[in-house]
Amino acid sequence: MKKKILSVLLLAVMLLNMGMLSACNKGPQKAEAGFVVPEGGYDGSEVTITFYHTMGANLKEVLDLYITEFNKLYPNIHIEHKQVGSYDDVRDQISTEINVGGQPNIAYCYPDHVAMYNIAKAVVPMDTLIGSTIEVKRADGTTEVLGLTDAQQKDFISGYYEEGKAYGDGLMYTLPLSKSTEVLYYNKTFFDEHNLKVPTTWDEMEEVCKKIKEIDPKSIPLGYDSESNWFITMCEQSGSDYTSATGEHFLFDNETNRAFVKRFSEWHQKGYVTTQQIYGAYTSGLFKAESGQRSYMSIGSSAGATHQRPDANSEGKYPFDVGITTVPQLNPDKPKVISQGPSLCIFNKKNPQEVVASWLFVKYLTTNLEFQAEFSMKSGYIPVLKSVTSVEAYADFLSKADGGNHIAAMSVKVGLEQEAAYYTSAAFNGSSTARDQVGALLQKCMVAKDAGDIDAFIKKAFEEAIEECKYRT
Repeated sequence: MKKKILSVLLLAVMLLNMGMLSACNKGPQKAEAGFVVPEGGYDGSEVTITFYHTMGANLKEVLDLYITEFNKLYPNIHIEHKQVGSYDDVRDQISTEINVGGQPNIAYCYPDHVAMYNIAKAVVPMDTLIGSTIEVKRADGTTEVLGLTDAQQKDFISGYYEEGKAYGDGLMYTLPLSKSTEVLYYNKTFFDEHNLKVPTTWDEMEEVCKKIKEIDPKSIPLGYDSESNWFITMCEQSGSDYTSATGEHFLFDNETNRAFVKRFSEWHQKGYVTTQQIYGAYTSGLFKAESGQRSYMSIGSSAGATHQRPDANSEGKYPFDVGITTVPQLNPDKPKVISQGPSLCIFNKKNPQEVVASWLFVKYLTTNLEFQAEFSMKSGYIPVLKSVTSVEAYADFLSKADGGNHIAAMSVKVGLEQEAAYYTSAAFNGSSTARDQVGALLQKCMVAKDAGDIDAFIKKAFEEAIEECKYRT
């Protein structure tokens, strides 16, 4: 948090020097049309493009392979990519570099990162690039349209694509690269043995937790890794306010939200549920346990499926089979599940050819079916294109999905099946603060065992969270 506040302060100092801070404090403005595409698009000139990301060795190998393929089309576009620690490390380094104009060309990003970068108007809106009909010549003699065709745009999973427009000014600042969501992992062996129904709603979840507690009184039936995600997802499922990119940003203090926080507080007091912060570690540890206190359901990232699988014995067999399904809903007919995972943004540069070249590479990674398939199989992330299942190797990967050796495939398969349910929250400078505060708020209320008047306690907790959001932004 201290690093992030320092980054914001550095940007603010720069903007004061430029005489721009007063305008920024008015909230999101209607942005200009965006980047002016040079006549002819990419002119074939030699440019070096820097790309900051968080990839480990296995994913770097995939990236390098496809950079080689990209360079067969555009040999004068040199891609230099660099792992910069965690997602927050990428954000902090870029926020510092923006102050001296040293930001990369492309970066992994989350919406709140982009909102921070855009205090200095550092990110290129992609609209004019996406809409360009200029034909660009490739080294192999073929041509491609610079922008995205209608078919390419429609092939993106809608919820992932629309995240790029979450900034309140109507412009597109990112394209999705690889995504994850939350899913419900459950001990299928235990559920089958006790004839338990896998919950599809939160009411059913409460009932099955009660039954599990009766079967195994020492258990904590459900572990939920992210308090923040739980709170925000409940806002989406309830249709209640959380935040807004324009006007008053922090809207989550309302009766509907206080009611579900009270409900989950009661669940915790009954021993039905714990969370990562309350438990002190990822709740997958409870879920994988074979003795002592354990859980039989776990809600966590779809990209972390292998961490939800119990250890195999010496014969390579697992002590129980894992089932995976979508998270419970308030209304299964109108499902809402969170969209997570990195997108790509492009930064402003003095040389417009760097911007166009960056766009061509971003377009290549996000619309190339083979890259999306291989990256997903290596990482466990959900691909962002619906037609990726037409890739033979990927279709074979999904066909083997099970709760054991191929649990990652099962998790991705669930993620692809719920593609119409994805949502993203409004992005603005302070949206990450709201996320942190609602997570802390939920945790605080869940453990409030001796709070006296619980309604008054929850009401005060909400008020304090709103005040903290305003103070920090």
